[in-house]
Amino acid sequence: MVKPKKNKKGNRLFTPKEIMKIDRIYELVKENGYTLDGAKKAMRKGAPVNESDDLAQVESENTDLIGRLESIKSRLLKLKA
Repeated sequence: MVKPKKNKKGNRLFTPKEIMKIDRIYELVKENGYTLDGAKKAMRKGAPVNESDDLAQVESENTDLIGRLESIKSRLLKLKA
């Protein structure tokens, strides 16, 4: 799906559009559990990006993280006292 051009040295030169495709492939494979073939098919179909799901997940993770950090802070304050 991504065919970068090469310079005289053989280095691959990616366009911003190709980099966005690579990011999307990474997201489908690593975060959503697709196989490479499945990600290729999903991209050909134009699988929508579930930004609302991603946003909800990030907010949930942030809430959990804040809770854990507050717990650690209170333990450290107890130790200090």
